[in-house]
Amino acid sequence: MTKVMLEREFGAELPRLRAQARRLCRNESDALDLVQDTLVRALVYADTFESGTNLRAWLAQIQRSIFVSRYRRARRERRALERLMFDPCAWPEREATPAGPVLGTRAAVALAELPDAFRRVVELVDLGGLEYVDAARALSVPVGTVMSRLYRGRRILAARLEDREQRQEVPRRAA
Repeated sequence: MTKVMLEREFGAELPRLRAQARRLCRNESDALDLVQDTLVRALVYADTFESGTNLRAWLAQIQRSIFVSRYRRARRERRALERLMFDPCAWPEREATPAGPVLGTRAAVALAELPDAFRRVVELVDLGGLEYVDAARALSVPVGTVMSRLYRGRRILAARLEDREQRQEVPRRAA
């Protein structure tokens, strides 16, 4: 069925959609909004409608889905507002954006001791937050090389940190 044909069929279903929307919303303006959104979504997804199937059921399902989504969203918003009303500490505060990961001195020394190729990849991906592809472009190497160097660099770094920890005989915490 083409969009033009569907639009013609929508006209016949409009009274039923309005009546159902009034029952669901219990408010005329909300009901009209629901009908409008139903028709818009039906037009957007007109290519998914299978000719010969029940148009009325398809439109009713779209309308119910939109109504339920709105109801759930409104319920979440009401709960959030209630929490904010009774708990002033729940108000969201603007947090300063972190400058980036801060390494402890042992980790920074161990990182500095890594071979340059491994250190640069670990810094770009783990500390800089770059994707593998972006790190590969920055280093002018293939993505597979970045992945390999990152894996090996992390292993070397972990081994060095573990060695330092054992040399200092710092007791490990139980997991």
